[in-house]
Amino acid sequence: MTHPQPKTINKIRQNSIYLLPNSFTLAALFSAFYAITESMHDRFGTAAIAVFVSMLLDGMDGRVARLTNSQSAFGEQLDSLADMVSFGVAPALIVYNWQLYEFGKLGYGVAFVYCACAALRLALFNTLIGKVDKRWFIGIPSPTAAALVAGLIWLDDAYGGFGGIKWVALLITLFAGLSMVAQIPFWSFKELHVKRKVPFMTMVILVLVLMIAATEPSLVLFAFFLGYSLSGYVMYAWRKFNGTTLNVQTDRQPENPLCNEHNHE
Repeated sequence: MTHPQPKTINKIRQNSIYLLPNSFTLAALFSAFYAITESMHDRFGTAAIAVFVSMLLDGMDGRVARLTNSQSAFGEQLDSLADMVSFGVAPALIVYNWQLYEFGKLGYGVAFVYCACAALRLALFNTLIGKVDKRWFIGIPSPTAAALVAGLIWLDDAYGGFGGIKWVALLITLFAGLSMVAQIPFWSFKELHVKRKVPFMTMVILVLVLMIAATEPSLVLFAFFLGYSLSGYVMYAWRKFNGTTLNVQTDRQPENPLCNEHNHE
C-alpha cells in the first residue's frame, strides 16, 4: 500500500477551502439569487425580504470564520464577489423590475448607476483596509445601500402601496448609489462593545425597540437605514458650519488582509 508523498499532501491542503464560513457566503449568494428570481415573478415583497436575509448571512460568515480560525484568501475573494451580487446587482435589478422600468432609459440608467457605485464601493473598501480608522466608513456600506432600496420595496408592499412611489424609488436608488461613493465619513458602530456593562434601563429600552421592530419590521428597518444614511451628511454639514475637521486616517500599519476576511463592511 502506497502512502501519499508530503508534497502531495501539502498541495491538497493548499487547494482546500474551509467549509463552514464559505457555506454562509454561498447561502447569502443564493438568497440574493432567489431575490432576483422572485422579482421576475412580481413578488417584490418576498424579494426585498430575501435581500435582508442575505445581509444577515453575510454578517455571520466573517464572525464564523474568526471564531473557528478559518480565515483564507479564497474566502475573502468569494465574499467580495458574493457582496457584489447581493448588494449591487440584486437590489438594482429588483428595483428596476419593480418601478424604475416605467422611466425607460432614465430608470435603466439610475439602476446601473447604483450597480456601478456598489462595485466601486467594494473595491474602495478593500483598498482602504488599514488606512482608515475602523471607527469610520468612507461612504455608506453597500449592505446599507441595499437595505435602503429593499426596505423601500418591503415598506410599500407591507402597506399596500403609496402614491407616487416610482419617484421615491428613483430618488432613493440614486441617493443610495451615490452615497456609497461619497467621500464622507459615516460611523461604523465598531466602538460598541457588547461585553461592557450598561444601565438596567438600557435593557428595558432594548426590549421596547425589539417589540416595535417585531410589530412593524419594514417601517423600522427602512427608517433606521435611512436615518443612518443621512447621519453622515448631517455631521459633515455640522463640521463645515463649525469649521472643524475629522481625521479618519490611521497611523497604524495595515493589518493582514486575512484578518479582515468576510468583514467587507
